[in-house]
Amino acid sequence: METTTRLCLACGKPLKGRTDKKFCDDYCRNAHNNKNKAEEPLVVKELWQVLKKNRRILEEMLGAEEMIKQPRTKFITKGFQFNYHTHQYTNKKGNIYTFCFEYGYLSLEGDWLLIVKRSPNI
Repeated sequence: METTTRLCLACGKPLKGRTDKKFCDDYCRNAHNNKNKAEEPLVVKELWQVLKKNRRILEEMLGAEEMIKQPRTKFITKGFQFNYHTHQYTNKKGNIYTFCFEYGYLSLEGDWLLIVKRSPNI
């Protein structure tokens, strides 16, 4: 019966213990994941930062409310970038909601936007 020695993906030392183990300790696991994340293209990192900022702005403006109307100028003042979002949703009435993850907005008349948080069951 031949056994192969499994090696830590970060430091290359032999692994002991579980058969599905990939790293010898948390330090190696973190080092490996940080290295892989650092290799991500700059354009992806920048896009991810914009999406997270847009989400944070929506979350802050919504607060504890279920939905709230805010003027478009408030979004612009906070640095919201309208060209960046994760998806859109069209309801039965034909209204198009634009989302950054679970937070979204609907354009209303007079440069107002309705901010909502999408339910997890939708």
